[in-house]
Amino acid sequence: MDPVIVIGAGPVGLALSLALAQQSVPSVVLDESGGRDEPRPARTVVLRPDTAALVERLGCTTVRDEGARWTGWRSLRRKQEVRQQALGADTVPSPLHIPQHALTRGLRDAVATQPLIELVTESRLDSLEQDADGVTAHTRGPRATWWRGSHLVGCDGARSTVRKLLGIRFPGRTAVERHAVATLRTELPWPDEALLHRQPPWRSGGEEATARPLPDDVWRLDWLLPAGGELVTPDSLVARVRDTLAGWCDGTPPYELLDTGVYTVHHRLARRWRVDRAFLAGDAAHLLGALGTQGLDEGLRDADNLAWKLALAWHHGGSPTLLDSYQAERRACVAARLRAADQALPILRGGSALRTYLPGATRGHDTLLADGHLGQGPLGAPPVYAHSPLAPEYAPSQTAVGTEAGAPVEDVRVTAPDGTSARLRDRLGQGRLLVLLVAPGTGVWDRRHWQSAGVMPRLAAAVSALPVRAELLVTENYPGAPAHAVLLVRPDGHLVAAFSGVRPAELYAAADAARGGAPSSARSDRTADVN
Repeated sequence: MDPVIVIGAGPVGLALSLALAQQSVPSVVLDESGGRDEPRPARTVVLRPDTAALVERLGCTTVRDEGARWTGWRSLRRKQEVRQQALGADTVPSPLHIPQHALTRGLRDAVATQPLIELVTESRLDSLEQDADGVTAHTRGPRATWWRGSHLVGCDGARSTVRKLLGIRFPGRTAVERHAVATLRTELPWPDEALLHRQPPWRSGGEEATARPLPDDVWRLDWLLPAGGELVTPDSLVARVRDTLAGWCDGTPPYELLDTGVYTVHHRLARRWRVDRAFLAGDAAHLLGALGTQGLDEGLRDADNLAWKLALAWHHGGSPTLLDSYQAERRACVAARLRAADQALPILRGGSALRTYLPGATRGHDTLLADGHLGQGPLGAPPVYAHSPLAPEYAPSQTAVGTEAGAPVEDVRVTAPDGTSARLRDRLGQGRLLVLLVAPGTGVWDRRHWQSAGVMPRLAAAVSALPVRAELLVTENYPGAPAHAVLLVRPDGHLVAAFSGVRPAELYAAADAARGGAPSSARSDRTADVN
């Protein structure tokens, strides 16, 4: 059977191919580069807990070996501390900060171990054609040839060739923010803590400076540049480094400058993310990054969302609703993120009168900025697909739990009927639904008798009768869930519905909705479109 063609071997394209491989779907990744990423210490990414867990689950070891987890978040304004927040498992989850070349290398290493993935370098896409049975793509380069695939996904960045060949518009705003960036090795007064300093009281501080730690006493420093397009020279950047370190450390400490750059933030959103069997993901579909938001986070969520849907369609056939839901869910969430940033920008970056318009402005502004950097609130929280086309109709047996329908489930400890124990997040991404029974006291059950204990026989029979593959799991407790509640979870970790007790008919209906209904005929599925 034809593989999925992935255009682009950045983190999103590599993650998508790995996610497909975990669900037994082959892919060809066409990379126009030579397969090596130049180390750029100034180009780093911040991953939220859910996306960091995703790439680690895909086999990327560098997130563990070369990334840094922040232990705290500190906000300053002029000479005063506004906020100090501990980060970690028992408080606000800690983001992970890693050089992008290290992340990409870890994903490439994982791809190299996957027999279902063919990575082809020096292959630049120049045309694509679609028909009722699949996609044909042509590449230029040493191996100029035609490639045949079941579907094609453009993960080829902001200047996406796939998007241009599909004729998709990419409207938005240019240069929403500009930052001067420096990565250096030094010691700061806040080891392992991230810092946001607004209106620092030294001449070259500008409106905002941030410091984010990396391993081995390396820090990335960013300075928000004025909207007028200030020219950043090497001398002016070194002056910023020295002034900033002196302001934070009561004198300039020894430092080693590793890399510098200027980072420009654009806000753009593709009009369509699907044309027949071709899709867009990552920077090819959206650009964002102002106020601490992270575009790569959203790109990895695109890959996670699309992979299980393509896998289901590849193995069993998919309904138009299933594949259409990728755009309906992901584009709506990214659009909401962009709206939130655009609404906050005039308040946070406007004149002094506008900044003080609302009561408690200083702390309110700090909360907005912290949300973007820490992955909280409308600027940063994981997406909720509350109005998804895959949401089931309401049933009287549905019950409320601590997670709303469409939101990511909590990472509780679970046990399979064979007695193996794991985190719920570790069971995701396998192309199957998860059915989770909340059963207090299961820790003392005799594992040999699980299939015959309590409601398990009836629930096991209901799970085996579902229209798609599902795995039955048990947990001692789940936040806000009553005893014997049954949660249905999608392969990407979003809650479909929760039920009070074992309800086979309602569970079946919810699982059928989560797959987009029964697969259509091959031809109508292959010609589905999104307007």
